[in-house]
Amino acid sequence: MPLVDLDQIAAQLQSQDSKDRMLALASLRDVPPEQAAPLIRQMIHDPNIQIRSMAVFALGLKPDEAAFDILIDLLKSDPDYGIRADAAGALGYLEDPRAFETLVRAFYEDTNWLVRFSAAVALGNLKDSRAHDVLMQALQSKEAVMQQAAIAAVGEIGDLEAIDEILKFAQSEDWLVRQRLAEALGNLPNPKAESALRYLEKDGHFQVSEAARISLTRLQAHKNKP
Repeated sequence: MPLVDLDQIAAQLQSQDSKDRMLALASLRDVPPEQAAPLIRQMIHDPNIQIRSMAVFALGLKPDEAAFDILIDLLKSDPDYGIRADAAGALGYLEDPRAFETLVRAFYEDTNWLVRFSAAVALGNLKDSRAHDVLMQALQSKEAVMQQAAIAAVGEIGDLEAIDEILKFAQSEDWLVRQRLAEALGNLPNPKAESALRYLEKDGHFQVSEAARISLTRLQAHKNKP
């Protein structure tokens, strides 16, 4: 790990130039969470929205004890939908089960689709089986990105009960939806999943067929476990 001067970074974070503050924030990626988080927290309410977004994201990757409550508050009440979405994503990185209820509420109640999308992704990161009903709701969205998020989350959670629902997307016109399906099925050891992957392995889009091949290999390895 390269040596970093925390005093210099702290001073740079106070610069009037937003580029300086952004560079200082980026330099914290090589700093341990317990040292980085207090500095990151200073930028959560920066006047520059890009810096705020970076700080919220960084707090999910380099959290301290205060990070969870800060991110929850931002998701619940920040007036900027981009920041609420960033907070939802950061809560997913924390993988803290205490975030479950707030993420569910954000999915159902937030009026912005990006926040709802981020909440669905984060629920997958939590790997909490209680997310089943929310993800089934997300699958009904007309937004392809929301379908992608829900399918990926089903795979993250290992939700075998959802197989029949996500298999309905095997012929989606959106190749990214089909790719997410192929990836998710690799985490769902089940004969239906294997059959669908053999179908997707013949998909006309390379990334879909490649994802299906990798998932089939994963399922085979799962079968061969002693």
